[in-house]
Amino acid sequence: MYKNKTLESEGIRLNTIRTLMATLHKKYLGSEQHSKRVSKLCQDLGRAIGLSEMEVCGVRTAGFFHDIGYVSIEEDILNKPGKLVAQEWDEIKRHAEIGYRILSSSHEMSEIADYVLAHHERWDGKGYPRGVQGKLIPIEARIVALASSYVAMTSERPYRSALQEEVALQEIIKNAGTQFDPRIVQAFVKHLNNLWQIRRGDGKLLDRSTIKS
Repeated sequence: MYKNKTLESEGIRLNTIRTLMATLHKKYLGSEQHSKRVSKLCQDLGRAIGLSEMEVCGVRTAGFFHDIGYVSIEEDILNKPGKLVAQEWDEIKRHAEIGYRILSSSHEMSEIADYVLAHHERWDGKGYPRGVQGKLIPIEARIVALASSYVAMTSERPYRSALQEEVALQEIIKNAGTQFDPRIVQAFVKHLNNLWQIRRGDGKLLDRSTIKS
């Protein structure tokens, strides 16, 4: 009986998390498509750098839920058509910790919660909320950080147009070794090269030797 009650409680918590995610997708314009694109890119990058299928599943799930903490942020801030002021930016930055608290309420999502907490940390230690750096950041969180940044740059936002893929990629490359794990950037460049070759059939490749380690 105790086991059944525990399973029932876990099921309720997971349903609550799914409901919160659905609520977020209704209140934050474009967030559902963003979640799906980040999740798919996390899956592709996880496989590209050799994660196990269990780890790939984890990073894919983290990619989908990484912004769940935004559900607690005011809708006017999330959809503001201009730049955020300092107070609004401080509010936005709370979403990683809020997401962690939401997801860690479920035993099944406890590891995912750790990745979500760290997805705004930077390779150089200048991220948030804890200022963790390098390999102390879970590799899953490092993957989500890159994937979410690229998808955000190549998506329409209330305050700007989407960047072209090539421009966004150059921005990712420029920040290898500072914002992003250089190894993951290398894998990302290779992944996009493969996609672009298939799409264009032109055989053009980007030079990965310029990526900072």
